[in-house]
Amino acid sequence: MGFLSSAFGLSLFAALAAILIPWGNHFIKIGGPFLTPNPTVLAEGHGPIYIEDTVHCEDVHHYRPANLLFAACEDFKSTRFDWFPPLGHLTPRPEARGSIHVVDPKTMKSSRLEFENFEGPFVTHGIDVIEDPKQADAVYIFAVNHLPNPDHWLAEDADDIPKARSQIELFHHVLESKTVQHVRSIWHPLIKTPNDVYADSPNSVYITNDHFYREGHMRLIEDLWPSAKWTTIIHVQLTDLKAKDSAGLDASVAHSGLWNNNGLGHGRTEDEIVISSAMGGELYVSTRHPNNTISIKSTIPFDTVTDNPSFFADPYRTNADDASGYVVAGVTQGLYLPKTAKDPDATDPSQVWYARPKGDGWEKKLLFEDDGSRIRSASAAVLVPIEPEKGQKKAWLFVTGFLSEKMIAVKVGL
Repeated sequence: MGFLSSAFGLSLFAALAAILIPWGNHFIKIGGPFLTPNPTVLAEGHGPIYIEDTVHCEDVHHYRPANLLFAACEDFKSTRFDWFPPLGHLTPRPEARGSIHVVDPKTMKSSRLEFENFEGPFVTHGIDVIEDPKQADAVYIFAVNHLPNPDHWLAEDADDIPKARSQIELFHHVLESKTVQHVRSIWHPLIKTPNDVYADSPNSVYITNDHFYREGHMRLIEDLWPSAKWTTIIHVQLTDLKAKDSAGLDASVAHSGLWNNNGLGHGRTEDEIVISSAMGGELYVSTRHPNNTISIKSTIPFDTVTDNPSFFADPYRTNADDASGYVVAGVTQGLYLPKTAKDPDATDPSQVWYARPKGDGWEKKLLFEDDGSRIRSASAAVLVPIEPEKGQKKAWLFVTGFLSEKMIAVKVGL
């Protein structure tokens, strides 16, 4: 009797199909093996404008009170292809030293901030920028720093010791000054594979661990298997801003059970936090609670990898027309990223999406698409509003990527 002619065989085939068909459909959509990039055609005067000296800036934030953009950049093209644990690049570069940049959306110029009281490697990733509650003309900046783990690299038998010892750096910056002062480093055993940060005060920060496994086959399974919901969001309460590393802080798990949670963003209210599932292609609009836990309110699905989200608050909104919404960027052929991420000359196509509430759901619009020739590996984007033109709301869209050589700005309609 043939396999599929038996009742058991048919049942097993149906079970496998139920599992594999949705899984396959998801990866065809999110991984993009059959996608043909369709670069957005820009009108005259709509860009792209290339922002000089913005190499490998994985994240960007628009600090609206001062109308300035903040980014943490790698600065040198070669560094990230040797040492960047989030991509599995694990050949240490002890001299790696990125920097924090301020971009003025009026002049389209980037300025590096000079460090004060900070030495050693700075391998950049996600950041957050919040107002100093005691000084209106100053901000606090939280930034991920992927350091090599000396316990591994100095040990004779290091197989069970992680190669990276990533942590969070806290900085203070007085607006319009040329320096940024290091306040303290933040490390805890719960911070394993940090990707992005969300701060609600100088003493309170949330951090995504984007993987459970740092390398190897199990990490690959995490990327490919939707049921690998092993990532966590960690909350850290700082009890002493003058302490170092693991001192003067308390850490706890704020949320768990998401697949490949990645970027974090501020939302419409003070207690709203937006979480991305990179390989899941979803944004989770969520609430943080007084006990520092997080609960998910709604989900916004996309047809691409979702990376760092941001929220655009429409300054020209009316009751009849409010363009406020979430912006999220991501690569469109993520299935090829394990190969292209090792090639300094490769291209990684991307899309930038915009979603705003409509009825009981979400209205989604593709703001920008590229084949990798104008912007590579888009991982973050923000909208900076401009005066409406003939009744049409427009904004400058700033896009950057973890492997992009320059941040770009394009003018888009909302």
